Amino acid sequence: MPLLSEEALVRLNKFQLSAKSTVEGFLVGLHKSPYHGFSAEFSDHRQYNPGEPLKDLDWKVLAKTERYYVKRYEEETNLRSYIMLDHSKSMFYASGGSSKIEYATRLAGALAWLMISQKDAAGLYTFNTRITTSLPPKAIRSYTAQLFARLLELKPEEKTDILTPLHQIAEQIRKRSLVILISDLLDEPERIMEALGHFRARQHEVLVFHICDPQEEQFTYKRETEFIDSETGEKITVTPWQIRSEYLANYQAYTQYLKGECHKKSIEYNPVTISTPLEDLLLKYLVKRNRG
Repeated sequence: MPLLSEEALVRLNKFQLSAKSTVEGFLVGLHKSPYHGFSAEFSDHRQYNPGEPLKDLDWKVLAKTERYYVKRYEEETNLRSYIMLDHSKSMFYASGGSSKIEYATRLAGALAWLMISQKDAAGLYTFNTRITTSLPPKAIRSYTAQLFARLLELKPEEKTDILTPLHQIAEQIRKRSLVILISDLLDEPERIMEALGHFRARQHEVLVFHICDPQEEQFTYKRETEFIDSETGEKITVTPWQIRSEYLANYQAYTQYLKGECHKKSIEYNPVTISTPLEDLLLKYLVKRNRG
């Protein structure tokens, strides 16, 4: 019995081609990776040869043994990256044709393709109230099929809980890495920042893609509308134009708080509306990273 059905394989191939074309379409000519040389691991020692530079000489070994040894380093990859994708029920909301999770999975796939294309290692965590996927980072092109297959099978499950699973992920990642959070961040902002702060305390580089539906940003509903909380089932009927100003003020305060707190912790915060073409988002992002 095949691991994937014929229909699933077709979807996977289309997704892989989409990720490839998205990245390669604007990556041509981008020669210098913004992440190059992020992770060099100490491997072992070898005997010093006369005439070699002294910069890698292990002076502690020399002091203890009176023998000359040089440190050797192993470039496992330029970078280890972990993509952390939220698939709680709120991520499946769509006011138009596509949902937040559809955009988020395409973004995750494109980032994984980009990393591995640069010979960097990409891994994947998915979560809601718990960790649902844990795939270690690898820099092998064939590994994208496994990553993409998991992205395509995500279902709406549970509520949004940023704090608990991210604390667990932070404890699992031992080596300094790039961690990328993709979520609609529908949780208490203090809990979000506590979770992200855990990664910074461990010296990881942290990027956040805050995924929003256009209606969440603009709230342009015209008629009396019943809103249903996708995670709790709670219902409320409102007259949108009567509460729009208050809603927008609260939404702006919420995003400004996240932006400000991320800046304080040296976390890159990227608000993303799913109506933005993915290619435009990635191009803007990579140019920004290179300039940084």
